[in-house]
Amino acid sequence: MSLPVEQPARPAFPCEGRAPVHWPEDWRPTLVTAISTEEEFDWSGPFDPRQRSVEAAKHLERGQRVFDDSGVRPTYIVDHPIATDPISIASLGAIHASGRCEIGAHLHPWVNPPFEDPPGVRHSFPGNLPGELEHHKLRQLAHAIQASFGVRPCSYQAGRYGFGPNTARLLEEEGFSVDLSASPAFDYSGEGGPDYSDFSPEPFWFGRERKLLALPVTGGYLGFLSRSGPNLHRLSQSPPLRSLRVPGVLARTRALERVRLSPEGFDLATLERLTESLLDRGARVFVLGLHSPSFLPGCTPYVRNERELDEFLDRLARYYRFFHSSVGGRSMTAAEVHRSLAPTKLS
Repeated sequence: MSLPVEQPARPAFPCEGRAPVHWPEDWRPTLVTAISTEEEFDWSGPFDPRQRSVEAAKHLERGQRVFDDSGVRPTYIVDHPIATDPISIASLGAIHASGRCEIGAHLHPWVNPPFEDPPGVRHSFPGNLPGELEHHKLRQLAHAIQASFGVRPCSYQAGRYGFGPNTARLLEEEGFSVDLSASPAFDYSGEGGPDYSDFSPEPFWFGRERKLLALPVTGGYLGFLSRSGPNLHRLSQSPPLRSLRVPGVLARTRALERVRLSPEGFDLATLERLTESLLDRGARVFVLGLHSPSFLPGCTPYVRNERELDEFLDRLARYYRFFHSSVGGRSMTAAEVHRSLAPTKLS
């Protein structure tokens, strides 16, 4: 079947029926840990459908021990290789069967059948696919997860944060209730993806019946120039200023830092500063993101050896202590947040 190629979605996160969350009076700061649970692949190379190795999945327990010790039930958002390989099914299945996690869905188009999309960077963002093809891929992924883990996923994150014009409708049709695709402060438009530069990290309801809950992966700008963050960061990425290393100068002087709530590439002090900054602005839900291959050294740029893995896991544990003790917060899975907020949705 030959399908037409649709144009990239603009604006970021196109959806209908967007509505604010009405927060319960006793709501405490809440942390969701969302793990992109996926195959190992060359992050600097082309998107190759043959790269389906899931060796790193054998090491999920290394991270899970930190979660268990910290009182965290993470949300593993699982892609097709993870959902169909005996190695990862056994490893993640044991964690899930013991009630220590939630399992959601993560769509990497280049390794998720049916394979009818033209290869290339643009189509690594699921939302750039024709709606029919995006739907077929999402349905096959959900069926594979249910067959392997005995649960129908209700939380979703588009690969490469690639939410598109058809995604909301497809999530509703397939019975999802939570979306974790938005990535505030980050811009993928240079590759044909969404631009979340000035996207709010605040959760919101969306969809035709406003039953879908968007939980953006927490990100933002820090520094005394943060009010101009989106425009200034975009300007600093222009070729003339990049050649002068302006982005690095802004970050080193703490004039302007673009930060994602993740132990991958950010130190503990920066994660704490981002959290405190957003708390001061009224944030109530935080989504911490990471990738499962980081639990095996050499599989991501963030963890290259055993020493870096130890530092990575320690950073994760110390952030949980900060959030639970210093902030007075709690941890939930993505689905638990939805269930907690659903009764107040229309109040």
